[in-house]
Amino acid sequence: MPTLRLALAQVDPTVGDLPGNAALIRRWTAQAAEAGASLVLFPEMALTGYPPEDLVFRESFVAASRRTLRQLAETLQRDGLGDLPVIVGYLDADGPARIGADAAPDRGPRNALALLHQGDIVTTYFKHHLPNYGVFDEARYFVPGDVLRVVRIGGVDVAMTICEDMWQSGGPLAVAGQAGVGLVVSINASPYELNKDDTRLALVRRRAAEAGATIAYVNTVGGQDELVFDGDSMVVAPDGTLLARAPRFRELLFTVDVDLPAGTPGPEGDLGEMRVERLHLSEELPPPPGPRAAPGIAEPLSDEAEVWNALVTGLADYVRKNGFRSVVLGLSGGIDSSVVAAIACDALGPQAVTGVSMPSKISSQHSKDDAAELAKRTGLDFRVEPIAPMVDAFLANLSLSGVAVENLQARVRGVILMALSNQEGHLVLTTGNKSELAVGYSTLYGDSVGGFNPIKDVPKTMVWRLARWRNAYALERGETPPIPENCITKPPSAELRPGQLDTDSLPDYHQLDAVLAEYVDSDAGLEELIAAGHDPQEVSRVARMVDAAEYKRRQAAPGPKISFKAFGRDRRLPITNRFRETV
Repeated sequence: MPTLRLALAQVDPTVGDLPGNAALIRRWTAQAAEAGASLVLFPEMALTGYPPEDLVFRESFVAASRRTLRQLAETLQRDGLGDLPVIVGYLDADGPARIGADAAPDRGPRNALALLHQGDIVTTYFKHHLPNYGVFDEARYFVPGDVLRVVRIGGVDVAMTICEDMWQSGGPLAVAGQAGVGLVVSINASPYELNKDDTRLALVRRRAAEAGATIAYVNTVGGQDELVFDGDSMVVAPDGTLLARAPRFRELLFTVDVDLPAGTPGPEGDLGEMRVERLHLSEELPPPPGPRAAPGIAEPLSDEAEVWNALVTGLADYVRKNGFRSVVLGLSGGIDSSVVAAIACDALGPQAVTGVSMPSKISSQHSKDDAAELAKRTGLDFRVEPIAPMVDAFLANLSLSGVAVENLQARVRGVILMALSNQEGHLVLTTGNKSELAVGYSTLYGDSVGGFNPIKDVPKTMVWRLARWRNAYALERGETPPIPENCITKPPSAELRPGQLDTDSLPDYHQLDAVLAEYVDSDAGLEELIAAGHDPQEVSRVARMVDAAEYKRRQAAPGPKISFKAFGRDRRLPITNRFRETV
């Protein structure tokens, strides 16, 4: 049986940075060549970044993608890397974007991959299944392909597929099985969700059995706006054996030697819903040099470790890719701002994080002390800016009372943070969790002010779990836990009026999160929630708050998606909406 040394490049491209992404591909291809690879794989749309969204509609962007691909093939040849076959995702088109009555239904932009070799684009493949659910909107942008490319590399017949082709039964994987290939390449930009790694492995095993072939699955890594990509690249044998699996949330290249069946003359033409076209690149390759490459199987992460890594990755890449060098946030001494501060320190280093305590006349001494203690533990830049004089100046000129005074305090704090952002160039981080965002428990232009929210998709109960996990992780490493214990154990409060607690306005967070998980994430109706055992009055109350807060969520800062259904890309409801659930 021929042996191919596969190199899976789990890399972090940037949307729109065609020169930078091409340089990244060249750099990792050179490393693959040094490792003696027979074939190197890059993720879906690695050349353009994913998702490019409405950049697809710009003919100049499509042209730049195609031009850069051609230049990349030529440059790899000049680099002395032309002998190494490279599979890379990019944006192609065989017609204009499908806008207007004159657009041809079977022509337009393509989510594509190319096989580069000897300075040339040997062949291309267009993604067949276009996802149009959750965060995906590919039916808006792309035209599906209907030809499966099978290329012989080192005597092995290799079928090339893209992401969703793997998630749907039938289609390219079934056709690859009929074509008798030895290896299926799947290049991906599969966003992170909690526990998606378990789903992925089970899926790849099913598809390997369906195709009767080994599957090499490479996924991108890094952050892109609200999306986080966790890598989790793997190689799975036809019988479901996991041959290799990469560590998650890390940019890396790993190689694995795979024994594969020699290619035989196989069918071409129409096979089921696709046409198969074959070509020969190389019948024989020299055996891979050195000892057998086997990178091993990465250990799974706990739920809390998964989420923490996703939040750190999402924040770090958002800051870096958008040209910021530092962040600023309000440090109240509460659990939410404490967790956000710890995430920021892990993502950027404490030297790039400024925490501002903004006590009012109502602020408790323990809140001020807890904020200062967190700053001491993490080493971030800590400042104290009392807001009482500013609030008093407003009240001397405005007749306000009740909630208006409470919200005024939050808005004064927002003004301070935005002023520091303007003066010093920081990105403002807001610190509201998913539970608060769901029910509108925040002040517009106050505690909701900011350019990015690391815990936007994190329920309050998970915030507590993350805090305890991060402290335990520090202790395991012989470090000081970053989050003071009092921040975790004290009852949560906005401290906008004397003696205020969150439970004055909201159900207990454990009850609230249980309802929100079904009403928001699973789209359950009130009758279903009540049938599941939730209190009817609480269910009705929570549903009213969620429905009424859509206008606030539309103005919320972006933040990393970690759940099946995050606010924003995943959940799109009209602001003006009179439908209400009744029981």
